[in-house]
Amino acid sequence: MSEARMPQEKPTEQKPPRTKPAEEQPSVLHVTRDGAVATVRVDRPKVNAVDPAMIEEFLATLSPLAADPQVRCIVITGTGRFFIAGADIAVMRDLSAENQAKMRRWIHVQRLIEQTPKPVVAAMNGHALGGGAELSLACDLRILSTEATFGFPEMRLGLFPGAGGSQRLPRLVGPHLAKRLMIEGELLAPQRALELGLVDVVVEHAEFEATVAERARRLAAQPTATIALLKRVVDEGYGLSLEEALEREEKGVADLIGTADAAEGLQAFLEKRAAVFTGR
Repeated sequence: MSEARMPQEKPTEQKPPRTKPAEEQPSVLHVTRDGAVATVRVDRPKVNAVDPAMIEEFLATLSPLAADPQVRCIVITGTGRFFIAGADIAVMRDLSAENQAKMRRWIHVQRLIEQTPKPVVAAMNGHALGGGAELSLACDLRILSTEATFGFPEMRLGLFPGAGGSQRLPRLVGPHLAKRLMIEGELLAPQRALELGLVDVVVEHAEFEATVAERARRLAAQPTATIALLKRVVDEGYGLSLEEALEREEKGVADLIGTADAAEGLQAFLEKRAAVFTGR
């Protein structure tokens, strides 16, 4: 298994944490809308590293998008050569319980993504490392550029992926492979990440933004009310006994048949026309 070259700009090269009060700090997330698709772009030079201010901004940004009925698909992407490079090492050097609790809130961002009642796309335009890779595991579709790498290099710092990665990765690829990927800390080339099931789509960099836009528009046109219920049923049922999980499924189906999306899908089939879903 070949290892992709380490990016020249490493998280360890980050400047010391910003000292201005949080309310004065510039926004690092920029939201644009294209019809029913909302794109959240991370722009925190040089490597889009995660710090407490970014975490709180993610929570404040994603919550209203998740609740907005006009938004039917959310795309999370980065700027430059990085998607998200992981935690800001200059911030992580503070090993106080207070600071670690602030950084730990990254798991709340991921949980919010998982519970968002519409599809969320991780559009990994650049390197997705550590916390960036962890974030992508919470998304419904993971698209990786051919100019990016993907991996969990925390072990090189004496750490392990402790913001969701140690639990979501085994659920995705199995415990043995997950442990090996985290222990070795290899930065995977796009095709290898695809082969292992860590990402869903690999796209040539020149075609990346157009492909992401097309896939997001396609998801936004889906019956997002149904998608919301499906996400809930799978999430709630996973890990339960089959009997308990089927009970969750039964409740989900009962909720589903009351949606306008389900009624429209069935009616459109009978009328031999394309369905027009509204997310209700």
